[in-house]
Order: sequence, then C-alpha cells, then structure tokens
Amino acid sequence: MEFFGWMIALVLGASGLASSVKIVNQGNEALVERLGKYSGKKLEPGINFLVPVLDRVVFQETIREKVLDVPPQQCITRDNVSITADAVVYWRIMDMEKAYYKVENLRLAMQNMVLTQIRAEMGQLELDQTFTARSEINETLLRELDEATDPWGVKVTRVELRDIIPSKAVQDSMELQMSAERRKRAAILTSEGERESAINSARGKAEALELDAQARQKAAILEAEGQQKAIVLKAQAERQQQVLRAQATAEALQIVAKTLKSDPNAQEALQFLLAQNYLDMGMKIGSSDSSKVMFMDPRSIPATIEGIRSIVGDNGNGNV
Repeated sequence: MEFFGWMIALVLGASGLASSVKIVNQGNEALVERLGKYSGKKLEPGINFLVPVLDRVVFQETIREKVLDVPPQQCITRDNVSITADAVVYWRIMDMEKAYYKVENLRLAMQNMVLTQIRAEMGQLELDQTFTARSEINETLLRELDEATDPWGVKVTRVELRDIIPSKAVQDSMELQMSAERRKRAAILTSEGERESAINSARGKAEALELDAQARQKAAILEAEGQQKAIVLKAQAERQQQVLRAQATAEALQIVAKTLKSDPNAQEALQFLLAQNYLDMGMKIGSSDSSKVMFMDPRSIPATIEGIRSIVGDNGNGNV
C-alpha cells in the first residue's frame, strides 16, 4: 500500500510540475490569471513557470501582423446604386490585455467593424467615385478603423479594397454608356481629323500659291533689273561710241585743217570726198528698211556738188 501511495504522489507531483512549466513560442504572448483574476502577469517567448492550481493561461495570441479577409457585402452608394465590395485588412495586436479583456471575440469584432465602415464610406460616394477614388477610400478606412480599434489594443496597418462590383443591371447600363461614349469619341476624333486635314490642305495650297507668287515676283524683278541693266549698258555703249566718233571726227577735222593749211591743192581732194560721202549717204537712205522714197533730180547733183565745193573753198581760204 505504501508503494502505491508513493506512486500516486509521484504522478501527482510530476503532473503538477508539468502544469507549472509553460513554453511560449517566439512572436506570441500569453495572459495568466491567478484564481480567476488577472494580476498583470504576461508570459514572454521562452520557458515560463506557473504556480500549479493557482495560475492558469487564459489567452495566448501572436503579436505578429495578421490578415483579415472581409467577405463581399452589399452596399448602396449615394446615388442609390447597389454594389458589392470586399476588402483585406492588415492588423496586429499591440496590447494583449486590451485585446482579451476589452472585447469578446476580437476577430469577429474586427470583421464587423470593417464591414460597417465600408458600408458607411460607400454610402457617402457616388458610383463613379468608387472607381476613381479607391486610394482615398483606402486611406479613409485605414484612419477610421485604426481609431475605432485603438481601445481594443489593435493597430490597423493597411486596408485595401479588392473588388467593387455593381449589379448586373448597372453593369449593362455602364456598358451601354461606355459604348456610346466610345462612339462619340470616335466621331469627334474623326471630325477633328477631317478638319485638321482640310486645314492642312488649304494651308498647303495657300502656301504654294504664295510661294508661286513670290517666285514670279522675284522673276519679274530680276527680268526688269536685267532689262534695265541692258538698257543702261547699251546707252553707255552708244554714248561711248558717239564720243569716240566725235573724237575721231574732231581729230579728222584737225588733220584736214592742217592739211588744207599746208597744201592748197588738197581742197580739190576734200571736195571730192565730200561729194562721195553725200552720194553714199543717199544710197544708205535708199537701202534702209525704214526709209522713205526720196526723189532726187540727177541734174541737181552737179549743182549740189558745186555748192559743197564752194563752201569748202571758202573754208579753205581761212574759215576752217
């Protein structure tokens, strides 16, 4: 009997010793109550010792970040459109004592809180805003959920709306609207393209006409300048020719005058030359295209020659 007594005492002692040792994994924490009352004792990761029968672990949870998957729910927007929205919430326990004693079933409370906040936020927006302002909605939900869960010792680190799905009727209406909008944009782009094409074509024609007019104007100016230069050069050439002729005539007259002074017999030769020039001039006038018909009496030729001889003879006496 004594042996069995010792065995029972040994088993009870081993059982009590085993219940007094508690191992907490890394990243977790545990709350301990003594005789049903929490006295602030918290178990850290590693090996911990409890008082058998008196101490009891009532709550153990991780302090690492966790993910709360919020199921899809029906929401009504400000313009009375029914949509379905779901979200993902990233959170962690900052105060283990508050998480256990301030709320019952923390995970369910978190889920209901997120659902309520999503409905409230969607009810303040119109349908189009729910698609375009998703980042703003996420920031608003994060701020409001973090404030609401702070008394529970919870820190909400991130909120992401995953899907916002309108009802089937709304989707069909949106598709019709988008199709009409696409056709409208296509028509506008087509008309703008045609307008730009017409403008470019007209502008090209105007520029071509302007360039052609400028080219013709430059050609006319160059032609006029060329003609003007040609006339000037011709006039200069004629003037120079006349000057040379006048100089040649003056020199010839000086030579004739000197000859007449030095040789009195040269008058007859001069008279002959003048008569010959007079006859040559008549022949040139008769052969010219623009000349008129000139009637000359052959009997007057000797008298004319005689008149020229008398003039030369007078000049030869000292009037040259």
